[in-house]
Amino acid sequence: MKEKIKALLDEIRGLNATRVEEVEALRIKFLSKKGEVSVLFNEFRNVANEEKREVGQLLNELKNEAQDKINSLKEHLSDAAGQTEKSDLTRSAEPIRLGTRHPLSLVKNEIVDIFSRIGFTIAEGPEIEDDWHVFSALNFAPEHPARDMQDTFFIEQNPDVVLRTHTSSVQTRVMTKQKPPIRMLFPGRVYRNEAISYRAHCFFHQVEGLYIDKDVSFADLKQALMYFAKEMFGESTEIRLRPSYFPFTEPSAEMDISCNLCGGKGCPFCKHTGWVEILGCGMVDPNVLENCGIDSKIYSGYAFGMGIERITNLKYQVKDLRMFSENDVRFLEQFKAAY
Repeated sequence: MKEKIKALLDEIRGLNATRVEEVEALRIKFLSKKGEVSVLFNEFRNVANEEKREVGQLLNELKNEAQDKINSLKEHLSDAAGQTEKSDLTRSAEPIRLGTRHPLSLVKNEIVDIFSRIGFTIAEGPEIEDDWHVFSALNFAPEHPARDMQDTFFIEQNPDVVLRTHTSSVQTRVMTKQKPPIRMLFPGRVYRNEAISYRAHCFFHQVEGLYIDKDVSFADLKQALMYFAKEMFGESTEIRLRPSYFPFTEPSAEMDISCNLCGGKGCPFCKHTGWVEILGCGMVDPNVLENCGIDSKIYSGYAFGMGIERITNLKYQVKDLRMFSENDVRFLEQFKAAY
């Protein structure tokens, strides 16, 4: 009995296979109910009592080694098959070049990160919107030029379904569904019916912000924007707010920053003024609050909005907006270090 076990053990240790089918055949030969190992276990009852302990240990060792050998052959063939399937014989022998984030994504993520430090969270909404969320709720008059075909893309000539012209439409959705306090950012793509050139495109990207609570003032808005400007463009950056007009804010302002190229001394980029406009802002018009079901006698708030392309131009001096959407690898590779 011992000699049979030893001979079978030596045979099992020397097993080899080149196909999965061969491994299955070996498993049946040695480990099935009628396999050679099982036959020896059946003969175990004929072993003398004084040898049963020793022979039993040898049989268990034989069975374990047989199982381990079969599993090892199966895993080896599976790994080899997986490597063959993953291999692309048409792939170039040159190392694969790593990609990087798009410059607009880099800047958007940085903007979101800065405002998240002072409590802003993100909300997103649909790019195909209805007139009420894009215009009416935001205090746009029926005859406002922004509603005109020259500024807005309409869906199948339906005057009530448009491609959003600003992410303010997400603000109206949030205000109608959520009670104050609200402190949110709204990043996303927007569309306007404009001629494509080096300084304009029919689609671009915005990040808007909204803060509504009790006793929110213009001073709160100024402090938030000053914090953003210094974090984004450097501690030495200065800001100024100029009176402006937007249908959805009152009072409204445009915000400039000191030119980060010349340090405010004046250069061709800032048209020798020392200042560069980066965003619009203001206190949310009480009519907008009321349209969205918020009591303007209890709550007030501020809003701001900026073009991501504009901020990216200031950070990286990209002179042609079309480069952001042309997917030119030579252009995109310049931002590997920024990633």
